[in-house]
Amino acid sequence: MPKMKTKKAAAKRFKLTGTGKLKRSKAFKSHILTKKSTKTKRNLRKTGYVSVEQEKTMKKLLPYL
Repeated sequence: MPKMKTKKAAAKRFKLTGTGKLKRSKAFKSHILTKKSTKTKRNLRKTGYVSVEQEKTMKKLLPYL
């Protein structure tokens, strides 16, 4: 059986926590920031996590993470 390949685009965007959850950055914080409130921008800096329903799919993309 050959090795499974990691999807490198996904590997750059997600990190695994110690408890096995997938950590991700939040969307909508790269541009058009003038119309967003300071509170919104501050909350977008926080870490997001992949939902439990999506984790099974993500583990297929990241078999060795």
